[in-house]
Amino acid sequence: MQYLSIKGNQKLKGSVGISGAKNAALPLLAVTLLSKNRVSIENIPEVEDVKTLLTLLGNLGSNSSCSNNHVTIDTTEVKSACANYEIVKKMRASILTLGPLLARFGHCEVSLPGGCAIGQRPIDLHLNALEQMGATIELKDGYVVAKAPNGLKGAAIIFNKITVTGSENIIMAASLAHGVTKLVNVAKEPEVVQLCEVLQDAGVVIEGVGTSNLIIFGSCGKLLDMKNFKVIPDRIEAGTYLCAGAITNSKITVTNVNPNHMKEITLKLIQMGFGIKETKSTITILPAKKILPIHIETTEYPGFPTDMQAQFMALCTQANGTSVINERLFENRFMHVSELGRMGTNIKLEGHSATIQGDSQLNSADVMATDLRASSALILAGFVAKGTTKIHRIYHLDRGYENLEGKFSKLGAKIERLEE
Repeated sequence: MQYLSIKGNQKLKGSVGISGAKNAALPLLAVTLLSKNRVSIENIPEVEDVKTLLTLLGNLGSNSSCSNNHVTIDTTEVKSACANYEIVKKMRASILTLGPLLARFGHCEVSLPGGCAIGQRPIDLHLNALEQMGATIELKDGYVVAKAPNGLKGAAIIFNKITVTGSENIIMAASLAHGVTKLVNVAKEPEVVQLCEVLQDAGVVIEGVGTSNLIIFGSCGKLLDMKNFKVIPDRIEAGTYLCAGAITNSKITVTNVNPNHMKEITLKLIQMGFGIKETKSTITILPAKKILPIHIETTEYPGFPTDMQAQFMALCTQANGTSVINERLFENRFMHVSELGRMGTNIKLEGHSATIQGDSQLNSADVMATDLRASSALILAGFVAKGTTKIHRIYHLDRGYENLEGKFSKLGAKIERLEE
């Protein structure tokens, strides 16, 4: 088992390149199931979640090759429509194969998803929408068994709650459906927008891209002529490195980013007293004279992302005053609080709200990662702790961060990956 060793009281400097977005790459790999041709994808992050989904697609019958953040994938020989438990259990995003498999084959069996334990994320919104499109759904032996022998039909669907993967699943399914599908209360994340743009480039007519209401004209079951494309930058990875600069009060630059995707993150950093300089593809954070406390409430895009909550919580421990974070999206996403407490933080929880006392002198400790973003919060805390912090169960980090210790080392951090 591997762990990270981090020496504290560090300053960072320099620049770091940001990888392609994991949360964009996963639906974009799934959507190749709708393609009648081989597809070349650039800027694919080399992370475990991507490897897991490529393995799943390979088990279905696809062929792919990967090199230097470039994937070529051919799904034209896919014959199986069964996504089995042994792979799906590793990653919740495997459910993204449900919509395209059902749309392509008229039937599929997809195991109920597993993955990180940050709270309940039921797939009932996915299933209800597919039923409105004419599918029959049965839960049998831990699998979603879906059938639409005459193809999916266009429908008017209202999502009762904003769901990113649910929106992506139904957008993909609607692209091959018979007739017109109208979706209301669609997620507006950049990852959802890029999925729509890739489908538009493949000939699917989609109106309202970037808004909460979409109109999708299906291809009546015909596979798509999909073009090659490049995955958008990872705004959460970029935000994590900016928080590393902030917590150490250092000047660093993240490159290969889209600042427009990160407005709420950079706004909060500005409110905390940091300077922000942007170009078309870079963001530089400048040290604060005094780190100010902040109030954060997570919400759907374009609001503050839940995937940045843990990193900002670590940052708030160094603010001059009391900060409050309200987690509105997931009921179990404060699991990192107890581990941060081992390092000397003063954080009080009440329901979905965390109150963080600033000016905390953190001390090194052995801590345990509980999920992907919690892991990065512990790293940030380790940068300002006294002594050497050891972070265990770092396989969570490998799910979503490419070459993390290498990138941090480039910024001057004293961080090593070691064996237990």
